[in-house]
Amino acid sequence: MGDDARYLLVVYVAEQRDAEPVSPGAIADAVGRSPAATTEMLQRLDDRGLVAHEPYEGATLTAEGRETATELYDTYATLSRFFETVLGLDDYEEEAMELAGTVSPVVAERLASTLPLDADAAASEEHLLASDS
Repeated sequence: MGDDARYLLVVYVAEQRDAEPVSPGAIADAVGRSPAATTEMLQRLDDRGLVAHEPYEGATLTAEGRETATELYDTYATLSRFFETVLGLDDYEEEAMELAGTVSPVVAERLASTLPLDADAAASEEHLLASDS
C-alpha cells in the first residue's frame, strides 16, 4: 500500500474511534514515520483535498478523503478476511495492508461476494493504528 493510502486509513480509523482532529503524533506513531515526514505527507494530502491539516492541531478527512478512505478500508477488510479464511495466512493483516491501495474497488467487491458471511469478519483496526516498528 502506498504511504498516502496508509495515512488515509489511519486518519479514517482514528476518526471513527475518537473526536477529530487526529494529532500528527498519533498518525506518526501509527505509520512508523517521523513527525516531520508525517507533517509533509499530511500537507500533500491537504494539497490534494483529501485531508484538512492544521499544523500542530491535527488532520481530518475531507468529504473526498472520507470517501477514498472508506473504499480503502473496505478493500483492506475484504483482503484481510480473504487472506485469513481462504488462504490461511498468518500475517493476513499486513498482507492486506500492502495490497489494499492497489486493488480496484470492482475486484474487492467481487472478492467480497465470494466470501461467506460472518458477523466477526471485520478486519482488525488495531493493526491499522499499530506502529510498523
